[in-house]
Parts: sequence; C-alpha cells; structure tokens
Amino acid sequence: MTSTESLLQVRELCVDVGERRVLESVSLDVPAGALVVLMGANGSGKSTLGLTLAGHPRYRVAGGQARFDGKDLLALSAEERARAGLFVSFQAPPEIPGVKNNLFIRTALNAVRQSRGESPLDAFDFLEGAREAAARLGLPEAMLARPVNDGFSGGERKRNELLQLALLEPRLALLDEIDSGMDVDGVRAVVKLVQGLREKGTAFVVVSHYLQLIELLGPDQVLRLDRGTIAETGGLALAREIARSGFVRAAEPEEA
Repeated sequence: MTSTESLLQVRELCVDVGERRVLESVSLDVPAGALVVLMGANGSGKSTLGLTLAGHPRYRVAGGQARFDGKDLLALSAEERARAGLFVSFQAPPEIPGVKNNLFIRTALNAVRQSRGESPLDAFDFLEGAREAAARLGLPEAMLARPVNDGFSGGERKRNELLQLALLEPRLALLDEIDSGMDVDGVRAVVKLVQGLREKGTAFVVVSHYLQLIELLGPDQVLRLDRGTIAETGGLALAREIARSGFVRAAEPEEA
C-alpha cells in the first residue's frame, strides 16, 4: 500500500435493492494511491457496491458506514460525492441522447474544478486537452462531438469512460469491468492510464475477472465477494486460484 491512512473506509455496509438484500455486510479499506481488485460471481454484489458508493437512488443503505477522506460519504448527494473526487464507471455505460460528449465531460470537469477552487476551462482549452487524451486512449476525435455513447461500440463506450477518468483525475475511481469489450490495445490503455493516475495519488477499486489485466495492474489486494460479503482476502495468488478453479469452490487459505 502507498499510504497507511484509508481514503475510503467501508464498515458492515448493508444494501437493499427493492425488497432484496444484495449486500449483507461489506467492510474494506482503500488507502490513497492503492489498487484493490474486487472479484466475485455474477450477482454477488460487485456493481451494487460501486453504485451505492456513488449515490445511485435505487440502492438503499440498510446499515453500516462509508467514509471518504474522513467524511460521511453516505450523507452526501451523488453530485457532492463526485465533486469530492469519487469516480464510478458503469459496467454498461448508457447513452445520453441530445447531450454532446464534449459538453457533458467539460461540465463535469468544471464542476470538479470549481469544488477545488480552480477556474473553469473554456471550450477551446478543454478541447485541446480532450483531443490529446482521446488520442492516447484510441478514441476517435469525432466521438467528442457526438451525443454521449450514441452509436458507440462496447469498446468505444469503455474508452469514453477512460476519457472521463483521464480528464477528471479523481481521488478514487471504481472501475466496473472496464476491460469488457476491449481489444488488446484497449487493455493496454487501461493499464497505462491507471498506472499514471496512481502515481498522482488516485486510488482504485477495479472489478474484473480478466487475470491478465489483474496481473498487469499489480493490485495491492484482491477481494472475493460472495453473496454480499467479503469471503476471501489475498493477493495475486488468490486471483490466480479463482481464475484456475472458479468461484464455486471451498475457500482455501492463500499460500504465503
């Protein structure tokens, strides 16, 4: 870990979706600059955790706590959480018809800059930086002028999430299967961007089942989520064991 202080602290978090309890009791710590990989079978609650921390209204906190930089995260609105430096990527990024991609990202960026006491970027300065970031991520420049994710392929949608991440430079990013639909170059772009942001202090919680990506990221910790609770904690050896034998298995102690 790069810090002994936890940027994110989650304690016994319980979350309901409708009438169903999805997260039974989740506790985890993420120090500044650290990278935690979250693995788990479909329906184990991985996406629920990210969307709950982001403040999605569909996910109702039934118990527990979540603190971000010492503040009660759950007491903040979704907008306040984003301005404080929390970024959450969608597993399936939605389309936003009628909203230009460049305007959407610039508006978000300027809201974050305002919260930091920084002056807003005008359209010219923003586009200069956005074009450079898009080129590094393999996202065609023409995508900046189109409505958000309108007609984008799966890989282009994920690259667009990476573009937002690159420009916003959050304090903590939760990436939900960011590699899904990505080609080899896309996976490389993910790793390079994550490594660059970690050097600036950004912490990550990455949901992934792709062992090669996990190994390239070099996580500080690997967690296995099972039926709404953290069932196992380990390192790369745990990720490799899950890749080898799957989730339907008896938990075995990780080798030293």
